[in-house]
Amino acid sequence: MTTFGFQLPNFDYGTPDAEMFAGAVARVRAAEAAGFESVWVMDHFYQLPPLGGAPAPMLEAYTLLGALAAVTERVQLGTLVTGVTYRNPAMLAKQVTTLDIISKGRAILGIGAAWHDIEHVGLGFDFPSVGERMDRLEEALQICRAMFTESAPSFDGRHYHTREVRNVPQPLRGDIPIMVGGGGEKRTLKLVAQYAQLCNVSGDVATIRHKLAVLRGHCDAIGRDPNEITTTRLASLFLTSSPDETAGTKEFIVSAAGPEALTGFNIGQPAELVAQVEELIAAGLDTLIFNIPFGAPDTVTQVGELLVSTFGEGRARLGSTQRTDALRDDQ
Repeated sequence: MTTFGFQLPNFDYGTPDAEMFAGAVARVRAAEAAGFESVWVMDHFYQLPPLGGAPAPMLEAYTLLGALAAVTERVQLGTLVTGVTYRNPAMLAKQVTTLDIISKGRAILGIGAAWHDIEHVGLGFDFPSVGERMDRLEEALQICRAMFTESAPSFDGRHYHTREVRNVPQPLRGDIPIMVGGGGEKRTLKLVAQYAQLCNVSGDVATIRHKLAVLRGHCDAIGRDPNEITTTRLASLFLTSSPDETAGTKEFIVSAAGPEALTGFNIGQPAELVAQVEELIAAGLDTLIFNIPFGAPDTVTQVGELLVSTFGEGRARLGSTQRTDALRDDQ
């Protein structure tokens, strides 16, 4: 069964700063009412260049998620994804557990190796090599999992250490699902197989098929059932009203970021979007997560109702073992 997630990509709603959170709430509530199963925010301190860069507004992820937990009832909540370099992993586990308590068991930990060097420099965070960031990610995954499931775990790693660390209260479900973001075939997808309940990959249909095949290979190597991992993809979505608007939107993206950027977008009129989503589901995805840059709440509603009415009858919780038939048949 396919589920859908909604990501907040920006906070520049053309309103005063004092009304910025209200704009985010309006979009998130629209997503929940339309049937989106999860809501995600970026864990960045500077806005990304395509959406205005550092001068554009950006809200801190976990403060925002805690506030959103208090004004929603059903959607699961997480970052897509936290950079491992931003927070001590024991503190991160405590923050996510607090989110789980506030939301009554709706938290997901999304985490990755971090990449946005500009904000590291600006905020004074260390930005080590890719290899060290991946090593830190693996240690963080072990610490967070232990803190979610054990009463007083200790950990001695190269980069992080804990001593009989207490995480009270514990997660309401006895655990919190972990999403690892990224499609690196040697390390990232291997970490998914070892430690995560969800993966998040990007790209077109061919790329998705390939990445999921690599993930299955890593699962086979350690004797894990790949059906235990919920497969997700993040993309930007533009709902258009005419062929001319579709063509113009694609031309703008290509001119701004190059033709390869189109693999991270789904653009078209309703029937076109449905066809695109069908192909992605057939490639093995369980959950499709979309942001709708600068979309008003009514656009979020329109997109959610289109997707859920077409593909999402009934609901499955993210991180569960329920999987698509397409992935089972492709093993």
